[in-house]
Amino acid sequence: MSKQYFGTDGIRGRVGDELINPDFCLKLGRSVGRTFAVKGRRPLVILGKDTRNSGYMLESALEAGLSSAGVDVALLGPIPTPAVAYMTRAMRGDLGIVISASHNPFEDNGLKFFDGEANKLSDAMELSIERQLNTPLSSVSASNLGHVFRVDDARGRYIEFCKGTVDLRIRLDGLKVVLDCANGAAYNVAPRVFRELDADVTGISVDPDGSNINKNCGSTHPEVLREKVLELSADVGIALDGDGDRLIMVDSEGEIVDGDELLYVIAHSMWQRNRFCGGVVGTEMSNVGLQRAFEDLGIPFERAKVGDRYVVELLRDKGWVLGGENSGHIICLDWATTGDGIVSALQVLVAMVSQNRSLSDLKRGMTKLPQEMINVAVEDPGGVGTHPNVIDAIRDVEGKLGGDGRVLVRPSGTEPLLRVMVEGKNSVDVRRYAERIADVALNSVDTRAGTLRSQ
Repeated sequence: MSKQYFGTDGIRGRVGDELINPDFCLKLGRSVGRTFAVKGRRPLVILGKDTRNSGYMLESALEAGLSSAGVDVALLGPIPTPAVAYMTRAMRGDLGIVISASHNPFEDNGLKFFDGEANKLSDAMELSIERQLNTPLSSVSASNLGHVFRVDDARGRYIEFCKGTVDLRIRLDGLKVVLDCANGAAYNVAPRVFRELDADVTGISVDPDGSNINKNCGSTHPEVLREKVLELSADVGIALDGDGDRLIMVDSEGEIVDGDELLYVIAHSMWQRNRFCGGVVGTEMSNVGLQRAFEDLGIPFERAKVGDRYVVELLRDKGWVLGGENSGHIICLDWATTGDGIVSALQVLVAMVSQNRSLSDLKRGMTKLPQEMINVAVEDPGGVGTHPNVIDAIRDVEGKLGGDGRVLVRPSGTEPLLRVMVEGKNSVDVRRYAERIADVALNSVDTRAGTLRSQ
């Protein structure tokens, strides 16, 4: 049975559409509550959100639905996604929910879920919740309603957790850091973490107004961060996304450092300090240069499907602790169960300080192959990606690349986009090939009707 509402990372969409509205969230809250109902006690749900205005509306609806099913709700307020995962474990919650659309624009919103062990929900559990959505609305009796309360010290507890991932012997004093919080959920906690570890921090995009989250800032728009790093002659720039689970960095020379390069820096540092255990998990999107760099070090490398939940699944299957995506989701299982931008950034800073080397120097052990990714906006990315014309274009490009490159075309799990990625030896050819496949994909769609064209 396929899922109707859940994607690769929860539920996401445009505010006001059929899913991201108070009515659906009320039903969803009730459905979640009924799914997690435990005879003899009230389940506890830990609920956080990012800084979007719509989060308050959706929070109230979820809260009502959960309470109507006899579930207690702990409200954390605006706080990073990994903080909700941490607090779910710390408070012995049955479920954690984050109201966020991550790196998407503020017009979107969504819901992410963690189980009591702070792992993403299984497909079976998501299907169980969806089945409950089809049952009539109802409420438990007044005496059995769930209680709702605020957790005033959640931010402070998460800050201490983040700081605890750094060895007490490591000091960041003297390190000049520019920190871009994307006007998102980390705007308050992230600057405090780095400052309390004695870094010299200049914060940008730390003034959320409900509508400026991810707007020309954060991990998806690191250009402003780059300019600030060069202007201030900073040692490093750190860019988070709207919910704080992604990380992109900028080195002192103004070069943008993506998730693949950061994963290499962290892994290499752990390997040098004899802290490395097992291998590293990337994804289908991970640059071949990353794989080759690990081969040179003798570090095993495996690829998972795109999505941090699949990275975590493969890590657990292998018994390894480090994995991530080139988008900046980096998972350090010895510290956290999900991507954590702050924790990942701290591991990079530890590598810099402990080796007394710049980020630019640390990343030189990995040489990326030219890679081009084009996002094609279409209503049915799955259908477009399997259109005969698109398949023919992919095969033609693969033939031209030979054994010196690869093509990956896949629908986004979070947005109505077809992602076209081409990797090869020559950057000009790579861009030309990616543009060709993207053009074929667009020409396979009737943009007026939003339907696929036949051959």
